[in-house]
Amino acid sequence: MNKSNYQPKLHEHPYKSKLWLLSVSVLMTGTLSACGSDPAPAERAAAEYQVTTADDANKDIGKYVLPQDTAILDEPNADEIFYGKRLLNETKRLLPEHVGASMNCNSCHISQGKIPLGDPYINSYNFYPRVMPRAGKEVDLEMRINGCFQRSMNGKPLDREGREMKSIIAYMKWLSQNIPKDQKVAIENAGKIDESLVPNPEHGAQIYKVQCASCHGDNGEGMFDTRGDVLFPPLWGDKSFNIGAGIARTYKAAAFVKYNMPMGIQTKGLWGHGGVLSDQDAVDVAEYFTHQPRPDFAGKVKDWPNGKKPKDARY
Repeated sequence: MNKSNYQPKLHEHPYKSKLWLLSVSVLMTGTLSACGSDPAPAERAAAEYQVTTADDANKDIGKYVLPQDTAILDEPNADEIFYGKRLLNETKRLLPEHVGASMNCNSCHISQGKIPLGDPYINSYNFYPRVMPRAGKEVDLEMRINGCFQRSMNGKPLDREGREMKSIIAYMKWLSQNIPKDQKVAIENAGKIDESLVPNPEHGAQIYKVQCASCHGDNGEGMFDTRGDVLFPPLWGDKSFNIGAGIARTYKAAAFVKYNMPMGIQTKGLWGHGGVLSDQDAVDVAEYFTHQPRPDFAGKVKDWPNGKKPKDARY
């Protein structure tokens, strides 16, 4: 008999056969039982932040719990809020006449504006209006959003009373979870960076090749899907943000990079949530990519009318 082709029959090993049948029976019973049951979903560990007064950041008066997007369904203006969310995620595709760059709002506002140090929207609704140094006057939320469209998007402002503007603001208001105007959520918008560091753009070019080019392209051209939609935005060139954008400034860009880039798997924090580069590395690579060719901004002549222009302004 050729042992290599020998297959034992079920009746030849009754003890083992019974164990095998019992194992299959238990497995099938458990599987069917699991399929027929309706277990409760695992609880979601939502992020929580302290709520303080706008005047005293040390006065703890409650907690803010980051809401699940499914909770939008409970709102009377759910369609408006969902549309605002989509506009922030898919800005270039949905508003091409207002976006000159290949950018989305959430290219810079990480995780849909929900995490610390990634320019969150959580306090945006309550933060404005206020006097802003760059404008030299009081700016409301509509003006701030349109400033981003004109600078970071290198595009055109939205109609202040139009559906798109109202929907974006509706999403930001929902995300604030009705925190009163005189209060704020203790979540940091941006991380700290040592602005005394002297940038080394030559070293920054090397950092870019190793840490940034795989997503943003060897020549800063960005990455797009098969439909042409933005995956990773271009960091310079005609389709990038213009020199009037805040992220066109070396130290502002360095703070964003240090705490949010590059994408990678880490043992702590969120996937891709920074912590890879040193302050010096971040300053060097920021100096490198912010000073590459990019669109001009005609409105720059009106910036900082009261003086005190930041030392890293591009003009």
